Amino acid sequence: FGPPEYRAWEDAMNYGYVSAGGGSWYSQTLKLLSPGDRIWVKIPKSGYVGVALVTDNVIPIRDLRVKTAKGEVPALDVVKYAEDYRKRADDPETAEYAVPVEWLQTVPEANAVWETGFFGNQNTVCQPTTPKWRHTVERLKTYFTHWNRSAEKA
Repeated sequence: FGPPEYRAWEDAMNYGYVSAGGGSWYSQTLKLLSPGDRIWVKIPKSGYVGVALVTDNVIPIRDLRVKTAKGEVPALDVVKYAEDYRKRADDPETAEYAVPVEWLQTVPEANAVWETGFFGNQNTVCQPTTPKWRHTVERLKTYFTHWNRSAEKA
């Protein structure tokens, strides 16, 4: 999730989504996610910051609605980089796309989890099968102890 000059982790945590954009190379892999998938979220150069269950398919962020203290509102009414997202909204190549999630557990970026030997990848979404990934997940489960909760209990 990132970089921080284009995406605010606090927004993603507070409003229940992950996103990518600025080019199809970044956003196209969001289509790999389906409702019910468990995702582990990493911020480049920081570490892993959350685990979630995907609740819906990818949509343009301009169509995303989020829950706030005032009720459900368009995401572009409340997220930090809304103006940048609006400027690119009509270009399918560079638009920002979002995947709604139900967070099982998150940490602020300052508390991101990283150990030498953890799996890392430049793709926005990947489905790794390497032993390094299995090791990473097993270690992440010790930090994110609510990784296995159901979304309804999160």
